[in-house]
Amino acid sequence: MVLQSRKTLEGPSRAPHRAMYKSMGLTDEDLSKPLVAVCSTCNEATPCNIHLGRLASKAKEGVRESGNTPREFTTIAVSDGIAMGHEGMKSSLISREIIADSIEIMVRAHQYDAVVGISGCDKSLPGTLMAMARLNLPSIFVYGGTILPGDWNGKSVTIQDVYEAVGTYDAGKMSLEDLKSLENVACPSAGSCAGMYTANTMASISEALGMSLLGSATPAAESEERQHITFETGKSIGYLLENDIKPRDILIYEAFENAIMMANAIGGSTNAVLHLLAISREAGIDLDIKDFEHIRKKTPHIANMRPGGNYVMLNLDNIGGVPVILKSLLDKGIINGNVITVTGKTLKQNLELFNFSRARNYYRKHKTEYRNILKTVENPIHKQGTLKILFGNLAPQGAVIKIAGLTEEFFKGYAKVYNSEESAFEAVSKREIKEGDVVVIRYEGPKGGPGMREMLAVTAAIVGQGLGEKVAMITDGRFSGATRGFMIGHVSPEAMVGGPLALVKDGDKIEIDLQKGSVNLKIRKKEFLSRVDKTKTIKNRYTYGALAKYATLVQSASEGAVTKPIVKYMKRVPN
Repeated sequence: MVLQSRKTLEGPSRAPHRAMYKSMGLTDEDLSKPLVAVCSTCNEATPCNIHLGRLASKAKEGVRESGNTPREFTTIAVSDGIAMGHEGMKSSLISREIIADSIEIMVRAHQYDAVVGISGCDKSLPGTLMAMARLNLPSIFVYGGTILPGDWNGKSVTIQDVYEAVGTYDAGKMSLEDLKSLENVACPSAGSCAGMYTANTMASISEALGMSLLGSATPAAESEERQHITFETGKSIGYLLENDIKPRDILIYEAFENAIMMANAIGGSTNAVLHLLAISREAGIDLDIKDFEHIRKKTPHIANMRPGGNYVMLNLDNIGGVPVILKSLLDKGIINGNVITVTGKTLKQNLELFNFSRARNYYRKHKTEYRNILKTVENPIHKQGTLKILFGNLAPQGAVIKIAGLTEEFFKGYAKVYNSEESAFEAVSKREIKEGDVVVIRYEGPKGGPGMREMLAVTAAIVGQGLGEKVAMITDGRFSGATRGFMIGHVSPEAMVGGPLALVKDGDKIEIDLQKGSVNLKIRKKEFLSRVDKTKTIKNRYTYGALAKYATLVQSASEGAVTKPIVKYMKRVPN
């Protein structure tokens, strides 16, 4: 392959460029080799990313071992857990685009030849994969790893428990002392949130997509295995460079099908829908939100993972990790084993070569627990997957609900309408939400928020008050991967652009039917059309800065909430 770094390094005219590199300790021998970007999202904003600098060092060792020259840089990452429940969450989804943009800019500016991407928090995983698809240089991704679960009074706990405990405390069912003691132990190490929330979902998906080494998703952030995997990831970039294997060779439609199957098999985060749509757009793949539903229907839900189940990423790692799930699905002909991966081999070939001895040993010693964590395809938790796409007069372009853990398939109630997350949370805190209510939170979509905030603070408070399946919620915003219950998000088109959610009034009857896959406002058609005529647009909440820029460029959630440049063609000036 032609190395683009030669544009910056070869010939007498590039003496200044080489001098800059030599000031950083590189030699002529280093500069004669391909330059590999080692990009991480290391920062002190969140435990998900705080250790990534150490992992980047291991990746660089691997890159050198492969005969290439690593060049490290970092990009931003937002802590969803710390940004949650206030204005800061508006920046979270926006950060995904900034991460992708900044990786692209760094690689283009310095003409690096390949990319090793390391990330650990919700938006940094898809952001990094989006950049790889966009740049289409030899690339490989490795996850920063999961946090360990905490131990509270003998119970395994995660950050989800703390959010739900806030609602329990507000309901008078928990003391302040107990809340504080839970807070003190819920997050005992570095790493991403422990359940099958968004980061762990996207890490699992990265293996199914073929962009990561098999077995790389589940080991804990601070484990020796995580260090080893990161070294091997860096080392593997050599093969990709030698054979000119690029992301768009890997990220074909069938790979996205496998990724959607993985998300459904593990009871993964609703955010997977948004992020897979976004990655597909960068890869030039025509993936439609309707595809998620027909793929879901042929995928069994087999992993019993929180928040819809009982186990965390560490438990999945104990039984062999994501490859065990992939093999279960491949053996039954559910996933496509013929797709190419970052090893240069097919997914099927990788699974044939993978060492499953740890999984077999665990099964022999702990068969009951193994089968509690991972069911068989023949005896699944649910016969169909957990990420359901809904349509109806409230969501003509689609909406998403995670059905893992739900016991009911029908909900009928009356709307309580809020034009922001804050006003809804205040109502929940004051215990104004009652059984049978449908909480509608609008103007929180990609443009309306802007930034499509996650609503974990609200949903967790509702669950904490014991109203999990007794109340429904519908929003054009998003939910955390830790959300559970009758919660419908990503409603498209959003209220800000005149979507039907803008028409809902307090007291309106709303009907959710999971069997039919529908979410409808039950008013007469004449009344519906009358409200459409009377609907007034609202002004953007931000008029300058990054949030205003994003609101101008962002597309619908049904398109992955990607930003799309406004292209205006200039008339040629005559000579």
